[in-house]
This record gives sequence, structure tokens and C-alpha cells, in this order.
Amino acid sequence: MHSGSAVGACDTAGRIAHIRTRVWFQEKLRYAAGGGWCNNVRACQFRKTSRRGSSDLMEKEIPFGGIMSSSPADNPGPSDDLTSSCSSRNALLIKCTHAAPDFYTWNRENGFYFRGQRIWDAVIRHLLSIGMASADQVLLTGCSAGGLAVILHCDEFQAFFPHTTAGGRGTTTVKCLADAGLFLDAVDVSGGRSLRSYYSDIVAMQGVAPNLPPACTARLDSTSCFFPQNVIDGIKTPIFLLNAAYDVWQIQESLAPNGADPSGAWRACKSNRSACDASQMKFLQDFRDQMVASVRGFSGSGSSGLFINSCFAHCQFELPATWSNAAAGSPAIQNKGIARSVGDWYFGRAEVKAIDCPYPCDGTCRHII
Repeated sequence: MHSGSAVGACDTAGRIAHIRTRVWFQEKLRYAAGGGWCNNVRACQFRKTSRRGSSDLMEKEIPFGGIMSSSPADNPGPSDDLTSSCSSRNALLIKCTHAAPDFYTWNRENGFYFRGQRIWDAVIRHLLSIGMASADQVLLTGCSAGGLAVILHCDEFQAFFPHTTAGGRGTTTVKCLADAGLFLDAVDVSGGRSLRSYYSDIVAMQGVAPNLPPACTARLDSTSCFFPQNVIDGIKTPIFLLNAAYDVWQIQESLAPNGADPSGAWRACKSNRSACDASQMKFLQDFRDQMVASVRGFSGSGSSGLFINSCFAHCQFELPATWSNAAAGSPAIQNKGIARSVGDWYFGRAEVKAIDCPYPCDGTCRHII
């Protein structure tokens, strides 16, 4: 447990942020946890009294599974048999309980501390000081809100390793992996843009703009630059995007939130894919097509990796059931599962640009609705 008191790294409630880490040697995997964002006073006030806004209320212990597992059976290594040495694989968990780690601000009126950027800086510098600076390979990962954070900060993370080139060559090889972070600026079922409105509130309340990728803010407004589709083409550090084409969080909170569906016409569909009628499924297929289109330019990069499957899911590398290389385990595209695909990209065994056929073609999915 590491304290951020020296640099003012506070959680939303103003308490000193504590960071849990598991530390290794040759390789390091840095993980940004998900958990959404708060976009107004009421939501942030609630988070101050929960594990997502207060270091004091964080879980005391969290099991590491999926990509975080130290088991050779769960994680792809550099050899063809996909095993890895437990002693050389590194995993760590960072609880950064603000939007993405982007902020230096304080809401004086309501007593909210938005200091995710300070937490981010404190965590990375601490890890560098205890051995990460000499690591051969470093992988920055995150899921959901943490996946968005990875996309927004991948190049910034790489810059902490001055002897590493943007192409991953040098003393330390730096790469990034974002799971379920490809949040789209999509039209909802009412014809509005619920997620854009939500993100606009986050950007304004938490003072995000100064810490968004400058290559994006030079040409677009700050809210647009909180959407990965406007950022990914400019990322220079090798990055892998893992996403479900029918992202359940986005279906429930962006496409068909209660505010956009006052009659409840989508209530059954967004909880059970089998309850969707033909018009609703067409709407979801259009969303899938938008996601595929959003990565068209990104997929042309030789250093990028991509795995978009046709599952109703959200965050697939955290659990053994959707990450594992075991038989009948992970969802697969062309007979290659998620862990194997990430491993092939990470260790340079093969180029991975996998996009699944539309639902319901994939019989390997682990659907969650």
C-alpha cells in the first residue's frame, strides 16, 4: 500500500489516496480499474461515501484473475505453448476513483477533490522508483472507465520511459491494452446523444480539458476528445483495443438509458438480448457497424492490435471464463481466443486485427444479458 500524501494525491473525499500494488521484476502489468464516473454534485456526493470515491472504503483485498492472474495456465507467455513464468509476470491494481486519471481540480463549494492526475503521477513515479524503470516490458491495461483512461494516457505513460521509442524499441518495451473502453458518441433510442451529454457534464465539472490529448483538442472540442473514436488514430504507442461490439454498458447507459426510453419499450431488450424485436436488433446492429467504422483508420497501424467480437458483454479480460486459453474458454474469432490474440500481438508472434461477423454468428460468446 503506497500513500500519495507528498504530492496531494487525494481521493474524491479529500483523503490521501492509497494504491494497492503487486510488484515483480522483468515485466510489469499496470491495471486501471473501471467503475464509471460522476458527472454532477449528487453523483459525486454519493461516491464520496463509497468504495469508488474513498480510499478508506476500498476493498481490503481483491482477487487477481484473468489477465491479472499469475497462473501460467491463464496468461499467454512469449513461447508458442503460451505458458509463462509466474515469477516474471507482473500485475498490479490501481484504484483511481475519478473519471479517467485526468484532473487537478477541487470543487470548493461541495468539497470534492478531483486529483486523478496527481494520483496517476504519484503511482507511476512510485512504481518507477521501486523497479519498473528497469523492466524489460511494461503493459498498461484497463477495463471500462479504466480502458478509456488507458486510451487517453497511453502515450503519456510511454513518455515516463525516456529510453523507449514510440514503436516500443529501446530499454523498455511499452504497450497498452484497453478493454471495453471504446465508448462511442452514438445516437440513443430517442434520437438524442445521452452519453455525449453525460460526458459533457464530466468534462465541465471535473476540469478535464487541460489534460486531454492535445492532438485532439487542437481540432475538436473537449467533450469530443473524451470519446476514444476521436483519439485512437493519433496514439503513437502500440495499443490493443478489446471490445464487445454489443457493449452491454453502452446499450444500457448510452443507447437506451431510462431517460431516453420513458415508455420502457427497451427495458426487456436491454436486459435480455433474446427479448429484442427486429427493429431493436437492427438498431443494435447499426451500433455495431458504427464501432467497426470507428476503428477503420486505427486498424491500419502496423503496431496496433484489435479484437472486436460479437458478444453482449462488457470487460472480458478480468475473468478466467472470458480470458482463458483453456478449451471451451474464451470467446474466439477464427478459432483464436482473447488471451492468445493479445499474446500474439504483445510478443510479436502475429498481427492481430480481428473483427467478428455480426450477432448471432459467434457461438463462442459468453453473453451477460
